[in-house]
Amino acid sequence: MKLQSLLFAAATVFAASAYAQNPIVIKFSHVVAADTPKGKGAQKFKELAEAATKGRVKIELYPNSQLYKDKEELEALQLGSVQMLAPSLSKFGPLGVKEFEVYDLPYILPSKAALARVNEGPVGKALLKKLESKGIVGLAFWDNGFKEMTANKPLRKPADFKGTKMRIQSSKVLDAQMRALGANPQVLAFSEVYQAMQTGVVDGSENTPSNIYTQKVHEVQKHLTVSDHGYIGYAVIVNKKFWDALPADVRTSLDGAMKEATRYANDIAQKENDAALEAIRKSGKTEVYTLTPQEKAAWRDALLPVQKTMEERIGKELIATFNKEAAAAEGK
Repeated sequence: MKLQSLLFAAATVFAASAYAQNPIVIKFSHVVAADTPKGKGAQKFKELAEAATKGRVKIELYPNSQLYKDKEELEALQLGSVQMLAPSLSKFGPLGVKEFEVYDLPYILPSKAALARVNEGPVGKALLKKLESKGIVGLAFWDNGFKEMTANKPLRKPADFKGTKMRIQSSKVLDAQMRALGANPQVLAFSEVYQAMQTGVVDGSENTPSNIYTQKVHEVQKHLTVSDHGYIGYAVIVNKKFWDALPADVRTSLDGAMKEATRYANDIAQKENDAALEAIRKSGKTEVYTLTPQEKAAWRDALLPVQKTMEERIGKELIATFNKEAAAAEGK
């Protein structure tokens, strides 16, 4: 019996030593700066995951498109070249899961309460489940925040967009949104936006304040309109084959770390955006203008038809569900 105990202890020490020498490496790639809500969320997950697995897992972070740009990262994940990503929800439309483009519809999520109701409830879980057919496991939704418009001229009413070249992510909904405003949408990788603005390839774009500030977009744009017209969120995803092959106890530990990192990332998102907007104001390089209720109503009216035109692509029932959940969250 004593010999068995000694052998077991020796095997445990050997296993621990093997893991210490050859930990499971998870490459976590993303396209934004390390000091954004997503970047900080990824760092928090790394710390929590490595602690929870006692070093059996090593998380390698690659921010700012160091490994892959927007268009490349999902393919890299599916091929197993990288194990974890946190792409914006817009990226799943081109992948073939068009339902995720519901998040791109302008003004469909009027508040944080509406967003939380959707993402944390059965609707969000069902959407993540749809990724499995693409070899992807959806682990969590991370917030970034509500989008604002930037340009080299004031954008206060829909007519101001006429003829403006606006950068968008690759999304049929965002294309339709800009066209509804009379703008010319231009699809560009996030890492290319600053130079495109600097050289006049595009006139403006939409993004959250934290992304605008950390990418120094405010240095090459004269105007920012606080419109809160759309939402940018992320899904933290992992290669399904890799995830399923992990030891069950490691998966459980990583799940727990992800839940805690998600709470952290979502808590800081609004604070980071508020701080970034204030920093943009203080820089003096960009004039910040907040839409009046009447101006915002005019934007809503101009953009509402996008929901109708996208029903066939996204699903009429899903759009109706989002509107219903948003109304319930608003107490309407």
